Amino acid sequence: MHLELPKVRLESFRDFAKHYLMIVLSILTALGLEAWIEHAHHVHAAEAASLRIDAEIRSNLDAIESSLAQDARQAKRLAAIRDGLVQDFKAHAPEATIAQHIQSQVSARNFQLSLKWPTLRHEAWDVAVADQSASWIDRERMQRYSAVYANQRDVSTSLSANLALVMDGPRMIDTLTDLDSGDVQSREFLHVVSQMATMLDQAQQSLLSLQRHLRDALPAQADSTAASRR
Repeated sequence: MHLELPKVRLESFRDFAKHYLMIVLSILTALGLEAWIEHAHHVHAAEAASLRIDAEIRSNLDAIESSLAQDARQAKRLAAIRDGLVQDFKAHAPEATIAQHIQSQVSARNFQLSLKWPTLRHEAWDVAVADQSASWIDRERMQRYSAVYANQRDVSTSLSANLALVMDGPRMIDTLTDLDSGDVQSREFLHVVSQMATMLDQAQQSLLSLQRHLRDALPAQADSTAASRR
């Protein structure tokens, strides 16, 4: 801050007082203007960051919706195959008959062992934290953002842990290889399908929970939720 004051000769106390007052007012005006400019910059940066974060959350919601739809179709296919095999085993059907049923089910249902997990973006939030614009967003909104991105990370970490616990990768590869060669072991196949069905169910439940958190973090939904609690 630099001030240029007029150079005048002070001939009385009154002139001195006026000159002193002018200096004080100039300093206060400059400080006030500087503070206002800084505040305006913070408000603009916070609004821009919020818009980017909201857009990122909506993009993640779209990705989740797409994954849920695909996983639901996959879960339905696997459930039908699994339930058919269970009935065959309960009926003590011959191994050859069960193997034939497996091949027909696989051919008819576009069989695959996979789940669709969305790419959950977080760049807008990372940038807001890095350039400190997140600290200028209002407290309640910032807490919602922080919570939802933390939940997003936790859900992805939890899925990775569950995959390691539930899925048997080598067995899955062996079973698919046997299936391609036409010499599938029916009970092994049932185990692999059941593992995948369980994993799909867990993934869908996690995504549905995350979907609710993401929706609650958006302004319109958050305002509606807050109003319903009053």
